Amino acid sequence: MTVEKTTGKAPVLDVRGVYKKFGDHAVLRGIDLAVHKHEIVVLIGASGSGKSTLLKAINLLEPIEDGQIMLGDTDITDPRVDADKARARIGVVFQHYNLFPHMNVLDNVTLAARKVFGTPRAEAEARGIELLTRIGLADKAKDFPDRLSGGQQQRVAIARAIATDPELLLLDEITSALDPQLVGEVLDLVKELKEAGSTIVMATHEMSFARRVADRVVYLKDGVIIESGTPEQIFEHPTREETREFLSRLRDPFSE
Repeated sequence: MTVEKTTGKAPVLDVRGVYKKFGDHAVLRGIDLAVHKHEIVVLIGASGSGKSTLLKAINLLEPIEDGQIMLGDTDITDPRVDADKARARIGVVFQHYNLFPHMNVLDNVTLAARKVFGTPRAEAEARGIELLTRIGLADKAKDFPDRLSGGQQQRVAIARAIATDPELLLLDEITSALDPQLVGEVLDLVKELKEAGSTIVMATHEMSFARRVADRVVYLKDGVIIESGTPEQIFEHPTREETREFLSRLRDPFSE
């Protein structure tokens, strides 16, 4: 079911009846999901539920068998659409930082602005330094990724993703590869992005964070959206038995 806010405005993202198979296995089975400007939608579900595949499909990293993915008023799954231009409108951060090891931090952050959007180096670097200052890593601008902690690398990856002011930000389990003590600093940055008005679709296993930051929580199981609602509804008053069972299996899901 597509859940839309009654704003009267078209959603930033509208996923319509999306199916995806790997061989004979259906990973996404008719996903409908609309995301509006400034909305934070958090995807939850067990490993293998389809969260990461959905994010990859939205970013055109996985072709779909059926359905449409609308980015604004553009059907980005139309084969006539330039996939690279569509991806340039979306920022993506994965669980593994994917920073270029041969480039320093500033070059990593400014690469897309310079190479994809043609932003002059001086302008791109000024923006890059602004972002690095915002995340507390301006002093690391000339360092290479291997000199940074995991949490620092992930924050740089987020800065790189937002450097071009994307219409939509996709975050895929961005804390799962981090040591527990580094998770907080990355999630604090996501909270800042929310406060700044970013539009985000985020897959996470951090239930307490999802409860605090999400406008809407979407529970996936076996490639299907089982339930979608506010954090209060999903975590305190789930209507579906599958949702209640999933949450009951988690250890202290509401701990702060």
